[in-house]
Amino acid sequence: MLEKTTRMNYLYDFYQSLLTPKQRSYMSLYYLDDFSLGEIAEEYDVSRQAVYDNIKRTEAMLEEYEEKLLLFHKFLERSKLFSSMKAMFTGDSEINRKITKTIAELEKLD
Repeated sequence: MLEKTTRMNYLYDFYQSLLTPKQRSYMSLYYLDDFSLGEIAEEYDVSRQAVYDNIKRTEAMLEEYEEKLLLFHKFLERSKLFSSMKAMFTGDSEINRKITKTIAELEKLD
């Protein structure tokens, strides 16, 4: 469950601008603020089932966006490459420090 929550949080971060305000709100409350379905339903004066259906549809949409755009996949691949590069440049030489600093700057862009 934690793995799914982490994945949904990343997908939400990457694709939230493609969602409707209601979808953003439901996903944010459910995944980021840890609200229950009942709490969200109460907040919006709808049924628990309506909230559940909306969240499930939105999860499927986020997965479809990822399938087509691969933003999360590319982010994970870049993270692996950055880690690999950092491991190559250990040591206390001036060039290693400069390269490590440049890698850290690149990571901040993500």
